[in-house]
Amino acid sequence: MTMIMRLMMLFALLGAAPAAAQNYTVVTTTITEEWVEVGEDSGASRYVSPLLARAEQSAIAAYGPFRVLDERTAVLVGITNRAAPAQFARLLREYPGIAVLEFVEVPGTHDDLANLAVGRMIRAAGLVTRVGEGGSVRSGGVELFLGGVRREIAHGAEFAVHGWLDDRGRGAEDYPAGAAEHRRYLDYYAEMGMTGDQASAFYAMTNSVPFEDAKWMTGAEMAGWMGLDVAAPTAAPSPAEEPASPQLAYLDLAALLP
Repeated sequence: MTMIMRLMMLFALLGAAPAAAQNYTVVTTTITEEWVEVGEDSGASRYVSPLLARAEQSAIAAYGPFRVLDERTAVLVGITNRAAPAQFARLLREYPGIAVLEFVEVPGTHDDLANLAVGRMIRAAGLVTRVGEGGSVRSGGVELFLGGVRREIAHGAEFAVHGWLDDRGRGAEDYPAGAAEHRRYLDYYAEMGMTGDQASAFYAMTNSVPFEDAKWMTGAEMAGWMGLDVAAPTAAPSPAEEPASPQLAYLDLAALLP
């Protein structure tokens, strides 16, 4: 696909309504690209959920995808990109009392290196990361969640992970065990408190499905991977939340950019 075709696709997709059956987010100014696609029967309300609407309405300040609810609580409500470290640093500077970062609607990232930098900032600031009932954390958002010095997951939260693919069409399985492409993640997981075996197992799990697919997990399932306890649900979960054919992916566009 040529760059002109990609730009035409970008303009067409930016004009789509956020509650459409298929949602795409495309970026051409950074080195990565992410899209999320769900089936027609999946219920696109997950992208305009009441939880997200409440967070937006209650916010007293905004820094990119980050919102401040009060002097102690911030929330994440969107995709991170290369500006995220500066945005998050400003948030922490202007609201030094922030102690909790809640994950409301976190589709992933447009810039993996910047995303990992934010995860390290979360850890350095000593923040608690929390995904409440109805919260959704996918793709690179999972790495951000790991940044918390304490992590809290509600039973009704959802997570999704997927394998990665580089600009040469190679995935994790195409690189030798000691490659830098693997170490980027394994070293980060170790910094976030995992043992070597735990980091390897978690990394293998995130790559257990191809880049064009997604592995969806409940809050309890993800908590099991992190050694966390999850309280029993306080109400019956909604019966129509599981997407028919979820797909998440991010691609390296460096070779396509001028």
